[in-house]
Amino acid sequence: MPENPIDATDDATQTPTGAARGTRLLPLVAVLTLVVLAVDQLTKWRVLDTMVPGERIDLIGSLLGLELVFNRGAALSIATGMTWVLTLIAVVVVIVVARASRRLGSRLWAVAFGLLLGGALGNLVDRFFRPPAPARGHVVDFIAYGNWFVGNVADIAIVVAAVLVVLQTLRGVRLDGTHETHDGAAAAAVDAPDGTSGTAGTVVREP
Repeated sequence: MPENPIDATDDATQTPTGAARGTRLLPLVAVLTLVVLAVDQLTKWRVLDTMVPGERIDLIGSLLGLELVFNRGAALSIATGMTWVLTLIAVVVVIVVARASRRLGSRLWAVAFGLLLGGALGNLVDRFFRPPAPARGHVVDFIAYGNWFVGNVADIAIVVAAVLVVLQTLRGVRLDGTHETHDGAAAAAVDAPDGTSGTAGTVVREP
């Protein structure tokens, strides 16, 4: 008896490919990127308009407050003499993440990429358009965490994105939304280029 044409249909025609799923999730990445970028720049503009450098406003005692700081280095004010290098690194990160976004098949990865892109662009705008010079601009920081360090909205987005990346990595979820489940503890995963696997495990795709 001939096989049912529907049953014989290749799985690839019934399941969105990595590229198709990535394209479907691009709007989510774009929206999150724009929201983070807008909130970051608007809050910086507001702080610049209402505060002076060194001024501090306590919000939760001394644990959390507002303090205007111009940061020419990276997080925690490290590498303060390498502003142009930090700008170059940020540009590379933005390009790599933007290109990788086309392969996304997981909503959590899409959220992580959107937050990361928005945060990176938020601080990159400062590097390019704030004094003292293009590509050497100082980042506006204003959220004071005790006496430890001062950050901004972009930094928060980047930290949350990093947490999501670690979470997805620990869960074994790939960028395309697939991961392996094994019948035996000693089973070894064999991944094919298209995101499928051999007999070692079963590919499970995240929604």
